[in-house]
Amino acid sequence: MLADDTEASDASLTQTTRVRILAAAANLIEKGGGDAATTRAVAAAAGVQAPTIYRLFGDKRGLLDAVALHRLNTYIEEKSSRLPDPDPIQDLRNGWDVHVEFCLAHPGLFAILSADPDRESTSKAARAGLDILRGRVRNIALAGRLRISEDRAVDLLTSVAAGTVLTLLGQPPARRDHGLSIAARESVIATIMGEGAEAIDSHPNLAAATLRASLDQTSVLTDGERHLLTELLDRIANGS
Repeated sequence: MLADDTEASDASLTQTTRVRILAAAANLIEKGGGDAATTRAVAAAAGVQAPTIYRLFGDKRGLLDAVALHRLNTYIEEKSSRLPDPDPIQDLRNGWDVHVEFCLAHPGLFAILSADPDRESTSKAARAGLDILRGRVRNIALAGRLRISEDRAVDLLTSVAAGTVLTLLGQPPARRDHGLSIAARESVIATIMGEGAEAIDSHPNLAAATLRASLDQTSVLTDGERHLLTELLDRIANGS
């Protein structure tokens, strides 16, 4: 067997092992939450030795994050058979619904990702979800329909969505008030759009948010000027 063939075979075997470990960990999490997915339990369920898990994922935290990212990507692929809605607001609605549905379907993974506030900065799954959300918010700003800064809009959406999921998970599944998610979603959208606010020529928030979103399309500013203008525009966009 040639060296290239051997390397390809080893890579295939490693990927197969990785998928088996992820499936075993996900199954344990679904049944008993993050505490059930100990390294020993996952190794036994996947039919591997514990050092294999450390070699592929680093530690338990890395494993849990890999499970969350794998499940999230799979779920998004299953739900994304259609192209993004051309209306950025409707696209945000669709994204909200997919996110809430995913969290309700996988409460163990949601608990893992939301239990540690510091985890957001290191979790690939959390960063992937935030990148998608930021893209949707940016599209709303570029359409001239965002009345607050993008950062505040993202923070508002993530905090309200997390609270909505926690509330729904606390309700018996048979009596879960799914209308609550719709009400929360529409309330946040109304806030970030400034629904009922004055026209753009009499209220600078919309203009500031729109210009802020368009800065990446300009090349006439220095890095220092871009940083200063970004800070000023965010301040105006968030002003009353």
